[in-house]
Amino acid sequence: MSEPLVLLPGLMCDARVFWPQIAELSAFMAVTVAPVTQGERIEEIASNLLDQLPKRFALAGLGLGGMVALELLRRAPDRISRIALIDTSPLAETPQAAAAREMLIVKARSGKMSEVMRAEVQPTYLAPGPDRATVMDIVLDMADTLGPEVYVRQARAMQRCRDQQAVLRKCKVPALVMCGAFDKINPVKRQSFMAELIPNARLTVIDDAGHLPTLEQPQASTGALLDWMKMPLVLS
Repeated sequence: MSEPLVLLPGLMCDARVFWPQIAELSAFMAVTVAPVTQGERIEEIASNLLDQLPKRFALAGLGLGGMVALELLRRAPDRISRIALIDTSPLAETPQAAAAREMLIVKARSGKMSEVMRAEVQPTYLAPGPDRATVMDIVLDMADTLGPEVYVRQARAMQRCRDQQAVLRKCKVPALVMCGAFDKINPVKRQSFMAELIPNARLTVIDDAGHLPTLEQPQASTGALLDWMKMPLVLS
């Protein structure tokens, strides 16, 4: 496993969303967490990253990071050796969702980031259990660190995201679609649909996890990523 691994965090997340994976995987490979905070369009974020990333790399994105990963695959398929899409979507945002996000942008600008994040990642979007409150605390702390200006840029990018189903159909590298069984933002049915569009994709559903399986079930999530990194580059 000599390929460097690039991790792309989700909406209002930083490297902490991948803390357990970084701790374990960095013993075997070069691991980079690339920010998805610059730009008001997915295309702009991807363009900025391409100038900074290795010549060729494995790519894993969660949520918004997965949307950026798909744009990177569309733009530079020769640079991506394999791709993992975690609780994300290839679909453009609906007008209804975009309108609802507009209200959250107003709240973010008025200093109500905690309220915004509790709407974006509601507690019920995470798996039930004693760790739910701890994960929510991390979510709120990451958002507080990044601040409202980053939220506005990322919200705009999600409002304007393009449909990437064609990119999935053209994918020619080892692909993992991973999700938490309890995710209500991008539920298992959507993840299964996405995996079916990708030739030879592997679908992994993490039990007892919701929208943030990397934090909710870190051992299972890291194991799934390790298995994906071991998949042969030449697909049969």
